[in-house]
Amino acid sequence: MVFQYGSEEIDYLSSRDKKLGEAIARIGHITRAAEADLFSSVIRHIIGQQISTSAQSTVWNRLISLVGTVNAQTLLALSREELQRIGTSFRKVDYILDFSQRVHQGTFDVEGLWDLPDERVIKELTALKGIGVWTVEMIMMFCMRRPDVVSYGDLAILRGMRMLYRHPKIDRQMFDKYRQRYSPHGTVASLYLWAIAGGALSELTDPAPRKK
Repeated sequence: MVFQYGSEEIDYLSSRDKKLGEAIARIGHITRAAEADLFSSVIRHIIGQQISTSAQSTVWNRLISLVGTVNAQTLLALSREELQRIGTSFRKVDYILDFSQRVHQGTFDVEGLWDLPDERVIKELTALKGIGVWTVEMIMMFCMRRPDVVSYGDLAILRGMRMLYRHPKIDRQMFDKYRQRYSPHGTVASLYLWAIAGGALSELTDPAPRKK
């Protein structure tokens, strides 16, 4: 499964932002994998906090090998030590088990999140242990496939904005200006900002002042 977008989103963003439109035309279509299961997506993103994408994949694959299907029942059947041995911290293990316990007991309706607006999804998930706004925004993008998510907490998105618009710094006011310009197709804009931050347009450098 991939995040789906097409000419409607591209035409809108290109009409609203000339620089972004030119970047989109040069970079071309971006294929980004999406997840189908919301419970396992939450677990995967807890695992992925503050580690690289490759490290996240390694730990996730170990978990799949250990339990097969990632759900509340299979995770609660493991001890803290068994979960920690896949390569994650005891702190994250406790977040995983707390979330699993709440879902298993029925005190947290994870499937009910599908029917909530973005703001409520953020409110509900950030009330859980170990889940911050950035984590929820990634879940909304790449599992729930919400169309209008641009994360101020994502350093690569901010770097992509600096590189594209040639600003040494993106403060909250400036970020909100661009986010509103992209709306209601902010998630697609995010895909291209990530690509720019990753070097998709080689002539664009990061104008942020170098740390001494």
